[in-house]
Amino acid sequence: MLINKIGEFGLIEKFKRLIKTDSSVIVGSGDDCAVLEFDKNNYLLFTCDMLVKGVDFKACDDPYLVGRKSLAISISDIASCCGLPRYCLISLGMPKNTSIKYADRLFKGMLSIAQKFKINITGGDLSRSGEVTIDVSMLGIVEKKNLVLRSRAKIGDMICVTGELGGSILGKHLRFVPRLEEAAFLAKNFKINSMIDISDGLIQDLGHILRQSNRGAMIYENLLPISKCSSGLADALYSGEDFELLFTLNKNEAQRLLEKSDKFKIIGEVVSEKQGLRLIDKRGRQKFLSIKGFRHF
Repeated sequence: MLINKIGEFGLIEKFKRLIKTDSSVIVGSGDDCAVLEFDKNNYLLFTCDMLVKGVDFKACDDPYLVGRKSLAISISDIASCCGLPRYCLISLGMPKNTSIKYADRLFKGMLSIAQKFKINITGGDLSRSGEVTIDVSMLGIVEKKNLVLRSRAKIGDMICVTGELGGSILGKHLRFVPRLEEAAFLAKNFKINSMIDISDGLIQDLGHILRQSNRGAMIYENLLPISKCSSGLADALYSGEDFELLFTLNKNEAQRLLEKSDKFKIIGEVVSEKQGLRLIDKRGRQKFLSIKGFRHF
């Protein structure tokens, strides 16, 4: 059997069944970050992300922006757990005919965002490879009281996002700003029940929250903050790489959030698992949505 028969998430689940961890691992594979014991008040957050030329970026993309993105996606993972990024390792594979100019610009993009968010680049590895490949491992820290996971959505929660959806392929996917500031604001002022960052599409990533929380959801088309760059509803629902935060909180907390800030948008409501995942269109008609989005296999 080939891996495209079971797909990306089927392969992950197959590997997860083989993994055994000790008591120092609070949360392992299956969330935006692994959560590790650290001290009395804090957990360590541990995440990694890989970018491969021809899959995650194009040959014509500015290497500065590619380098910047390679760290930004891991920063976004840590933001989705309401943590702060602190340290990273960078492994870089390049063909031997890669120009020094390309490599230099790639690394300057990495340095720029590391400096912006005060992340220490502590080392890494270099290797020859068939295509430019970047793998970033990042450590962060989160106060135990602030940790947010995918698995704690509650029936009646409002579903919210931090920004517009769709059209990322036109440039946002290389230039997005990880929502650390927004995550810190939420952690300080509100009780957030669940959260994820939107990397593989609104519906697919919402699906992770729903599956791990054993819940369903109603999404309202007229509440979706669709970007002017988006090609339409399907793009906003499924295309991914928006890197906005998608989170849930109870109705009272949601009302307070809207009173305090206009940066956040309510797009739906968490319901029972048996109700499934549905879209309520602009005419009030209900449509069941299949959970799909970007997948590597």
